[in-house]
Amino acid sequence: MALSATWMICQSILATMPVKAQNENNTSFDCAVEKEIDYSCLIQKINQEQVDLVEIDRTTNQAEVTLKGQEEIKTVTLFESNEQFDRNRELIVKLRENNIQFGWKSSPDTAPFQEIAIHLFFLLLILTGAVMLLRRSANSAGQALNFGKSRARFQMEAKTGITFKDVAGIEEAKEELQEVVTFLKQSEKFTALGAKIPRGVLLVGPPGTGKTLLAKAIAGEAGVPFFSISGSEFVEMFVGVGASRVRDLFKKAKENAPCLIFIDEIDAVGRQRGVGIGGGNDEREQTLNQLLTEMDGFEGNSGIIVIAATNRPDVLDSALLRPGRFDRKVTVDYPDCQGRLGILEVHGKNKKIAPSVSLEAIARRTPGFTGANLANLLNEAAILTARRRKDAITMTEINDAIDRVIAGMEGTPLVDSKGKRLIAYHEIGHAIVATKMPGHDPVEKVTLIPRGQAKGLTWFTPDEEQGLVTRNQLLALITSALGGRAAEEIIFGDDEITTGASGDIEVVTDNARKMVTRWGMSSIGLLALEGQGEPVFLGNEVRERTEYSEEIAASIDAQIREIVMNCYEKAKNIIEENRIAIDRLVDVLIEEETIEGDQFRQLLEKFSQSEKIPLNLSKEKFVLS
Repeated sequence: MALSATWMICQSILATMPVKAQNENNTSFDCAVEKEIDYSCLIQKINQEQVDLVEIDRTTNQAEVTLKGQEEIKTVTLFESNEQFDRNRELIVKLRENNIQFGWKSSPDTAPFQEIAIHLFFLLLILTGAVMLLRRSANSAGQALNFGKSRARFQMEAKTGITFKDVAGIEEAKEELQEVVTFLKQSEKFTALGAKIPRGVLLVGPPGTGKTLLAKAIAGEAGVPFFSISGSEFVEMFVGVGASRVRDLFKKAKENAPCLIFIDEIDAVGRQRGVGIGGGNDEREQTLNQLLTEMDGFEGNSGIIVIAATNRPDVLDSALLRPGRFDRKVTVDYPDCQGRLGILEVHGKNKKIAPSVSLEAIARRTPGFTGANLANLLNEAAILTARRRKDAITMTEINDAIDRVIAGMEGTPLVDSKGKRLIAYHEIGHAIVATKMPGHDPVEKVTLIPRGQAKGLTWFTPDEEQGLVTRNQLLALITSALGGRAAEEIIFGDDEITTGASGDIEVVTDNARKMVTRWGMSSIGLLALEGQGEPVFLGNEVRERTEYSEEIAASIDAQIREIVMNCYEKAKNIIEENRIAIDRLVDVLIEEETIEGDQFRQLLEKFSQSEKIPLNLSKEKFVLS
């Protein structure tokens, strides 16, 4: 520490030495060159009789010096301390001795004003902070007062931008709701006959079928204001807030009648009251009570139609569903083939689709798809097209998008190994059994390309829309699902069967149980032994089902096992009868990794007509090295 301190002192001395030397060397310089000179320079000029006039400013304690032969005025700072005051007096003496004219002046003193300005600045700063705090507290108070206000999004335009032309695939629902549009446009036509405008319409259907889009289309067709709110936005932590928001919503609607109120996911607020484990929810029940009062209370809400959407109508309170509140219940179901074609045409308008793409073929291949699924399908196809740097969407991208939407992303193809060959036999077993079973859907594709959790897939496409399923079709479905396990057992033996059939066995067991307990397709008879399995929160008791005796339960198990085993034996017989075709189809599948449905049926017919192998070879187990 001492060494470092010594070194710092030495550095400071060395640093100041050049400055001192420079000051000593500059004693002979002309100090009148600069605009501001120092006191010593002024004394020097006075002694040399180079000074013409000196004016001393008492306020700033500075002297303004005018040199002889120069018009520019020099400024000198004088001494302020008491001990140095004599040196200023010395300046006066010097001026008098050399007969130099000098005088006194006082410039305005700005120090008090500067001090006042500083105080005003700090005062303004404090006032600004206080105003900000007051506004913040006012906003908090306003938020507290507006806590019960409705959060409904109000569309002031007469049109939502969506009409019935933008909605496809649900023609029955559109026809049912066309009357609501007429009610809103020409209500006098109905009131003249004594008819009342329906207060509410409940849209029921699976997710993605277009319930929200349909509500917007009604408002767009009628040209009336459109309120939209979710059922969950009513319910808050504090009791009474939801009811206040319901009152505020209907107050706004009355001011803009005729209008539409759309409540999405109404089951969030309209569940049955006072049920479930632990009782009901006070806030939700009060909100529901207020909604019931507003929809059919003492005050008439003329010109206001409430449209609600849900995919869980079974959980709604019965008071909400009675006539006078929701007078109509419109089912928005899955679209059929023609409906899917219309949806594809609507969503394909803004996409570049190649002329070779058949929207009708896409509609046939996508049974069970909703409007949202089809929109996602075309969007995925467009993404794949852009990724592959193509100018238009082709059928290849459409097929890949269908596979991706249904089964997941495409994985890395398997290398030619024992596992790949085993999977190939498994998938060919599904396809062979499905093709040979009457009443089964035709094979669309067999592939070894992994997707999602599946290492291989066999696709089926129905020829027509299936509303009701026959017993023959159910048995064919069970048999084809067991075709993969049957092929593993016949080809590789009992010791080489794999876990790949776990999903197939779950589907088989579920269908067989439903045939016995729900659909009356067994020797037990036409008895509904099991229900849908209603949830606990609807007030159902938590208990074991005792609708049947232990003897009936044993009989159910026996019937399920009999159905499954009979189908499994049938699947094994089909595998044994088509052993040559299976071996050759597996070779083709391993080489090409994907076989389309038409190609599969042609190869199966070709290989089935070829020369059969000897009986002893057909019974041998396939052994892999």
